[in-house]
Amino acid sequence: MPKIEANGIEMYYEIRGSGTPLVLISGLGYPAWQWHRLAPLLAERFQVITYDNRGVGQTEKPAGPYTASLLAADLAGLLTALRSGPAIVLGHSMGGFIAQAFALEHPALLGKLILASTNFGGPRHVPVTLEALKVLSDVSSDPLTRFKNGLVVSTAPGFVEKHPEIIQAWLEWRLANPVDVPGYQSQLAIGLGLLSEETSFESLLKHISAPTMILFGAHDLVVPPANAGLLAQQIPDCEVVILRNAGHFFPIEAPESAAKAIIQFAS
Repeated sequence: MPKIEANGIEMYYEIRGSGTPLVLISGLGYPAWQWHRLAPLLAERFQVITYDNRGVGQTEKPAGPYTASLLAADLAGLLTALRSGPAIVLGHSMGGFIAQAFALEHPALLGKLILASTNFGGPRHVPVTLEALKVLSDVSSDPLTRFKNGLVVSTAPGFVEKHPEIIQAWLEWRLANPVDVPGYQSQLAIGLGLLSEETSFESLLKHISAPTMILFGAHDLVVPPANAGLLAQQIPDCEVVILRNAGHFFPIEAPESAAKAIIQFAS
């Protein structure tokens, strides 16, 4: 499995396809596996780079807490080591925090930006819904039940019932790849560190000059799609795409629809 030294750590990465580099940044607690349904579709048009963030998967897990700037520097180091860029950068959920930091701090390595299922932090973003918060913060049931319930609330209504084979594969993957608690907590600090007015990205997004797309699932209860409009108000060259039949995990729920929107924007 390919690994490379970047920003002082050893990082695991995968490359599919050829053409313009397109980097996919995973969300909290997920390695490159998050993109296993979407990346092959995008690789028909782009050189798709997926990787494990610091703290998860096969990349090193130094002690945290981590920041968005730190993991943006990891990505900059990875692209520099691979001699790849400027790249289209897509960040999902927590990965969207990393993508925002990357766009602001490493603009020379950025071609286009896609912010997916994320927000700018601070007191004016739209928080997780109470419905999702209740499920995701539950500690009363066993881990497997909690994970299954989390998938229900993180995907579009009916997705779990309609696609038992996807859910079963998802559960089997998580059982084979349990969460590394210290690494997860170190990554969790990224979002927590952006909650104040002073540390949020909101007032900084006006400095992003790259063409940007905001991409959300219409049924996202974890990061409500109202955040898409708030982000778009702050970024000068920006468009919004809402995937009708998807929730927070649209890269797994609706890879075909997501790929179509990404290809149309990025080509």
